[in-house]
Amino acid sequence: MKFSVFQVSRKGGRQLNEDRMGYSYTRDSGILLLADGMGGHPEGEVAAQLALETMSAMYKKQANPTIEDVSAFLTAAVMAAHRQIIRYAIEKGMLDTPRTTVVAAVVQNGTATWVHCGDSRLYHIRNGKLVVRTRDHSYLEQPPKGHVPTRMSEHTNRNILFTCLGSPAKPVFDMAGPVTLQQGDKIMLCSDGLWGTLSDDEIVQQMGEGAVGDSVPDMVEMALERAGATSDNVTVIAMEWETPDDFAPTKDDISTDDMNDGAFASTVQSGGLEAGEDDLDDAAIERSIAEINEAIRRTAARRR
Repeated sequence: MKFSVFQVSRKGGRQLNEDRMGYSYTRDSGILLLADGMGGHPEGEVAAQLALETMSAMYKKQANPTIEDVSAFLTAAVMAAHRQIIRYAIEKGMLDTPRTTVVAAVVQNGTATWVHCGDSRLYHIRNGKLVVRTRDHSYLEQPPKGHVPTRMSEHTNRNILFTCLGSPAKPVFDMAGPVTLQQGDKIMLCSDGLWGTLSDDEIVQQMGEGAVGDSVPDMVEMALERAGATSDNVTVIAMEWETPDDFAPTKDDISTDDMNDGAFASTVQSGGLEAGEDDLDDAAIERSIAEINEAIRRTAARRR
């Protein structure tokens, strides 16, 4: 494989950066990952980090050197990340669970397959035009059946999500692909700190201007400047597939032609988590969620 990749995360006007991103790859496969820890709940940055660690660890275990069934892998990886967050909350005795969005894309055999949960987005851009972007799991982008959004509800419900990782409810997620990639195609993952400030047209225009190592930092700076002191965390990871030969090689260009079959590289910082280590089965997760909900109910009753 031959591709360019660039990643950047900026804190913006927030006290803490709860976004996490990274990528991992073997000789014949790669995965891009991004998670946005949710405010209003404790330790969103932990939830985001756990999601990336869990999915990257599972990828490392199964990419030999490609993933045999990408859709099955992404489904299992999202659910494993969800379980690890719940497990963390249980071990810490937390009444409320850390929560995060996630978006991930596996690229191999000249195709891309992606999954997302929440409102962190994926954009697929070709020849300066938008091919597709993910639809947020929000009441604005996917309203309940029979609901007609009004201007007031659009403002109110814009950032209200109906699913995420780490919540007591089983996460809802969408998957797409495999989509055949062409030379020069760009896959970009971003948190809402970017798309909440820049329009889709602006994002596509910026991504169409040169290599990802140039366009991504300029786009992030534009979002931060426009949002000003109230800017959310802004995080982007973008890949250009089969970097055209007329681009001068940079530090962002990666070729896996010389990698061995068992070689693995990753920018995801791990806290030592191994895929499947002390994992909880579905029955244990359901019992733990019930315990968390009961503890919340008792606490609320005492406060009344």
